[in-house]
Amino acid sequence: MPLFQLYFTPALLLLVLTCPQVSQSVPLMVKGMVTDSLVFSAQILLHNITDALTKDELFSGINCSQEMVKLNNETDTPSVCAPKGSKCSGINKTEFDQDLCLENIGKDLHHYFTFLAAQSDPDKLIDPTLSGLRELMQNFFPKHLPSDLVSEEDASENSSSFDKKLNLCKVLKGFHLRSITINRVLSYMNSGEQTK
Repeated sequence: MPLFQLYFTPALLLLVLTCPQVSQSVPLMVKGMVTDSLVFSAQILLHNITDALTKDELFSGINCSQEMVKLNNETDTPSVCAPKGSKCSGINKTEFDQDLCLENIGKDLHHYFTFLAAQSDPDKLIDPTLSGLRELMQNFFPKHLPSDLVSEEDASENSSSFDKKLNLCKVLKGFHLRSITINRVLSYMNSGEQTK
């Protein structure tokens, strides 16, 4: 186990259990501002995704670290959420549309929630990721939380177990990258830099 996990996990658990501001439900948005509580929830989600990607038993027979990334290309989160003044992709961004950015983040979370909820997970290896994602969506993006889900069997009847694991690996890697982007954007919004 990496040194980071040995110290981070108990400290985080201690913080959640002993700090009333963290352990109780608090508003995630106050008058359109992203709060520390939302930033913290997104960081926990990123930690859960990272942890899931390190579980060898989830991807038995597959070296997930060597596989390609499968991103959600149905949203524009990276470009829409680029900070004001950034010159990514050769475009000088002069404005930051927080509402459009949050809408794209909500759509990303919906995409990954729907995918993960449809996976067969008898050993509950992706359960912490799915639970953290569900909580984040219920508290902050409730309109993007799906009410009906398609089971994995319905979605991919002819896929082999290996293909399903391979796809899960690729999608989780994509979710990991998108979660890093989401964490950076929420921290940016929380700092108030976009209003300057």
